[in-house]
Amino acid sequence: MECRIKKNLEDCPCTYESCERKGRCCECVAYHRQNQELPACYFTTAEEKSYDRSIENFIKRRGKVAWKD
Repeated sequence: MECRIKKNLEDCPCTYESCERKGRCCECVAYHRQNQELPACYFTTAEEKSYDRSIENFIKRRGKVAWKD
């Protein structure tokens, strides 16, 4: 499958400008998953700007447990 970086960049909410994975969604998801985080696209604009991409933060912001290991 061909990566559509230009199209991905149009919709990418990540505000970390120097990110080398920006627009490369599969790399971004893999990176954040290995760090027990979620990518920016799971958060609102205000939440994303905090750079707290932890799963705990995501659950806390939603007020319920979305999944378990």
